Amino acid sequence: MTRPARLLCSIMLVSLLTACGSAEWVHPTRPKDQYAQDYNKCQADTLRDPKLQQGIQLLIIQATERCLQKQGWRLVEKE
Repeated sequence: MTRPARLLCSIMLVSLLTACGSAEWVHPTRPKDQYAQDYNKCQADTLRDPKLQQGIQLLIIQATERCLQKQGWRLVEKE
């Protein structure tokens, strides 16, 4: 499996596991369906960073989540 394919599979797995958890990403003014677009943009921006192109999954996920938080998304516990 190539490096980009492994990266994509890992990110999809983390997203799936996160979706099964008890928390969700919410934004005060954007609809829930906007999350996927914002996540994909943040992830693409993160993967362009030369420091993160080594493929360290945890750093990529953390950088993507920081980008989402800068856009106003917050990870909150489901009720």
